[in-house]
Amino acid sequence: MRSVVQRVRSARVTVDGVVAGSTGPGVCALVGVAAGDTRDDAALIARKIATLRIFADERDLIETAGEALVISQFTLLGDARKGRRPSWIAAARPEDAEPLVAAVVEELRALGIRVATGVFRAEMLVEIANDGPVTVLLDSRKTF
Repeated sequence: MRSVVQRVRSARVTVDGVVAGSTGPGVCALVGVAAGDTRDDAALIARKIATLRIFADERDLIETAGEALVISQFTLLGDARKGRRPSWIAAARPEDAEPLVAAVVEELRALGIRVATGVFRAEMLVEIANDGPVTVLLDSRKTF
């Protein structure tokens, strides 16, 4: 499982002109599920998102009472090393990915974080007011 975590002042996601989710100060986490990922991967990514010390005075999302906007994004598993067309072969099938993205959300909520989400498999407009900017890449398989 991969995630791109951005520290934000605010973020929101719109689907068909309707705001599906929004957040104040905290993070926007784009989450991509790889084939073979499990709930353990979801728990690890959620804990990392919640405990990254990317806020003032080296505090984390929990300590700052920050919020999270979690957006499913299978394109994080795209492989563009060959040619010009990315391969999506490493991405999990939608029916496998959706419950794991939901598990990330559940884990974050269990840690006391207010979480908003996008809509799985929808065309979304994501607006992010990146703060810093601070962007961190996470991978549950620790490939980077």
